[in-house]
Amino acid sequence: MSTIKGFLTEDHGRCDELFAKMEDAVTQSIENAKEAYDAFAEATERHFQMEERVMFLEFEQKTGMTQGPTAIMRHEHAQMRNLLAQMGKAIEAKDKDKFFGNSETLMILMQQHNMKEEQMLYTMAQQHLSAEADRIVDMMRSMIVE
Repeated sequence: MSTIKGFLTEDHGRCDELFAKMEDAVTQSIENAKEAYDAFAEATERHFQMEERVMFLEFEQKTGMTQGPTAIMRHEHAQMRNLLAQMGKAIEAKDKDKFFGNSETLMILMQQHNMKEEQMLYTMAQQHLSAEADRIVDMMRSMIVE
Protein backbone atom coordinates (compact mmCIF):
# COMPACT_ATOMS: atom_id res chain seq x y z
CA MET A 1 0.00 0.00 0.00
CA SER A 2 1.38 3.37 -1.01
CA THR A 3 0.71 6.62 0.72
CA ILE A 4 0.19 9.82 -1.20
CA LYS A 5 2.67 11.58 1.07
CA GLY A 6 5.30 8.86 0.65
CA PHE A 7 4.92 8.67 -3.12
CA LEU A 8 5.11 12.42 -3.73
CA THR A 9 7.88 12.99 -1.16
CA GLU A 10 9.96 10.28 -2.86
CA ASP A 11 9.38 12.01 -6.19
CA HIS A 12 10.62 15.29 -4.69
CA GLY A 13 13.86 13.45 -3.88
CA ARG A 14 14.16 12.17 -7.45
CA CYS A 15 13.66 15.70 -8.81
CA ASP A 16 16.25 17.05 -6.35
CA GLU A 17 18.81 14.50 -7.63
CA LEU A 18 18.14 15.55 -11.23
CA PHE A 19 18.50 19.22 -10.21
CA ALA A 20 21.95 18.51 -8.74
CA LYS A 21 23.00 16.57 -11.86
CA MET A 22 21.82 19.45 -14.04
CA GLU A 23 23.82 22.01 -12.06
CA ASP A 24 26.89 19.76 -12.21
CA ALA A 25 26.46 19.42 -15.97
CA VAL A 26 26.26 23.19 -16.43
CA THR A 27 29.32 23.68 -14.21
CA GLN A 28 31.29 21.25 -16.38
CA SER A 29 30.05 22.49 -19.76
CA ILE A 30 26.98 24.57 -20.44
CA GLU A 31 27.30 23.54 -24.10
CA ASN A 32 26.62 19.90 -23.11
CA ALA A 33 24.07 20.49 -20.34
CA LYS A 34 20.85 20.43 -22.37
CA GLU A 35 20.20 16.72 -21.76
CA ALA A 36 20.54 17.11 -17.98
CA TYR A 37 18.32 20.21 -18.08
CA ASP A 38 15.69 18.36 -20.12
CA ALA A 39 15.69 15.42 -17.69
CA PHE A 40 15.14 17.75 -14.72
CA ALA A 41 12.55 19.90 -16.50
CA GLU A 42 10.56 16.85 -17.63
CA ALA A 43 10.62 15.22 -14.18
CA THR A 44 9.57 18.47 -12.54
CA GLU A 45 6.71 19.03 -14.99
CA ARG A 46 5.55 15.45 -14.48
CA HIS A 47 5.56 16.02 -10.71
CA PHE A 48 3.56 19.24 -11.06
CA GLN A 49 1.02 17.54 -13.29
CA MET A 50 0.65 14.54 -10.96
CA GLU A 51 -0.25 17.00 -8.24
CA GLU A 52 -2.38 19.41 -10.29
CA ARG A 53 -4.27 16.91 -12.42
CA VAL A 54 -4.70 14.15 -9.83
CA MET A 55 -3.93 14.78 -6.17
CA PHE A 56 -5.01 18.43 -5.95
CA LEU A 57 -8.29 17.69 -7.74
CA GLU A 58 -9.04 14.71 -5.51
CA PHE A 59 -8.20 16.78 -2.42
CA GLU A 60 -10.38 19.71 -3.54
CA GLN A 61 -13.32 17.44 -4.36
CA LYS A 62 -13.09 15.70 -0.99
CA THR A 63 -12.58 18.81 1.15
CA GLY A 64 -14.25 21.57 -0.85
CA MET A 65 -11.09 23.68 -0.34
CA THR A 66 -10.27 25.17 -3.74
CA GLN A 67 -8.76 28.50 -2.67
CA GLY A 68 -6.54 27.13 0.10
CA PRO A 69 -3.26 25.26 -0.03
CA THR A 70 -3.73 23.85 -3.54
CA ALA A 71 -4.24 27.33 -4.99
CA ILE A 72 -1.01 28.50 -3.36
CA MET A 73 0.87 25.45 -4.64
CA ARG A 74 -0.42 26.02 -8.20
CA HIS A 75 0.79 29.62 -8.02
CA GLU A 76 4.23 28.46 -6.89
CA HIS A 77 4.28 25.85 -9.68
CA ALA A 78 3.73 28.70 -12.17
CA GLN A 79 6.65 30.62 -10.65
CA MET A 80 8.90 27.57 -10.87
CA ARG A 81 7.85 26.86 -14.47
CA ASN A 82 8.87 30.42 -15.35
CA LEU A 83 12.26 30.01 -13.71
CA LEU A 84 12.75 26.69 -15.50
CA ALA A 85 11.99 28.35 -18.83
CA GLN A 86 14.52 31.09 -18.05
CA MET A 87 17.13 28.46 -17.21
CA GLY A 88 16.47 26.73 -20.53
CA LYS A 89 16.93 30.02 -22.37
CA ALA A 90 20.18 30.62 -20.49
CA ILE A 91 21.48 27.21 -21.59
CA GLU A 92 20.57 27.99 -25.20
CA ALA A 93 22.37 31.33 -24.89
CA LYS A 94 25.32 29.64 -23.13
CA ASP A 95 24.95 32.15 -20.28
CA LYS A 96 26.14 30.47 -17.07
CA ASP A 97 25.57 33.55 -14.92
CA LYS A 98 21.94 33.83 -15.99
CA PHE A 99 21.49 30.07 -15.57
CA PHE A 100 22.89 29.99 -12.04
CA GLY A 101 21.04 33.15 -11.00
CA ASN A 102 17.77 31.49 -11.95
CA SER A 103 18.73 28.06 -10.61
CA GLU A 104 19.62 29.55 -7.22
CA THR A 105 16.23 31.26 -7.05
CA LEU A 106 14.53 28.04 -8.15
CA MET A 107 16.38 25.98 -5.55
CA ILE A 108 15.27 28.28 -2.72
CA LEU A 109 11.67 28.32 -3.98
CA MET A 110 11.66 24.52 -4.42
CA GLN A 111 12.99 23.92 -0.92
CA GLN A 112 10.32 26.15 0.64
CA HIS A 113 7.60 24.74 -1.62
CA ASN A 114 8.52 21.10 -0.97
CA MET A 115 8.65 21.69 2.78
CA LYS A 116 5.12 23.17 2.73
CA GLU A 117 3.82 20.27 0.68
CA GLU A 118 5.55 17.56 2.70
CA GLN A 119 4.78 18.99 6.12
CA MET A 120 1.28 20.34 5.50
CA LEU A 121 -0.49 19.59 2.24
CA TYR A 122 0.55 15.95 1.80
CA THR A 123 -0.32 15.24 5.43
CA MET A 124 -3.75 16.85 4.96
CA ALA A 125 -4.25 14.94 1.70
CA GLN A 126 -3.34 11.66 3.36
CA GLN A 127 -5.82 12.32 6.17
CA HIS A 128 -8.68 13.12 3.79
CA LEU A 129 -7.83 10.66 1.02
CA SER A 130 -6.39 7.64 2.85
CA ALA A 131 -9.20 5.35 1.69
CA GLU A 132 -8.44 6.26 -1.93
CA ALA A 133 -4.64 6.44 -1.61
CA ASP A 134 -3.84 3.34 -3.68
CA ARG A 135 -6.10 4.46 -6.52
CA ILE A 136 -4.71 8.02 -6.46
CA VAL A 137 -1.06 6.85 -6.42
CA ASP A 138 -1.80 4.44 -9.30
CA MET A 139 -3.35 7.31 -11.27
CA MET A 140 -0.28 9.46 -10.67
CA ARG A 141 2.09 6.62 -11.61
CA SER A 142 0.31 5.93 -14.88
CA MET A 143 -0.28 9.54 -15.86
CA ILE A 144 0.77 10.77 -19.28
CA VAL A 145 2.25 14.26 -19.14
CA GLU A 146 0.50 16.80 -21.36
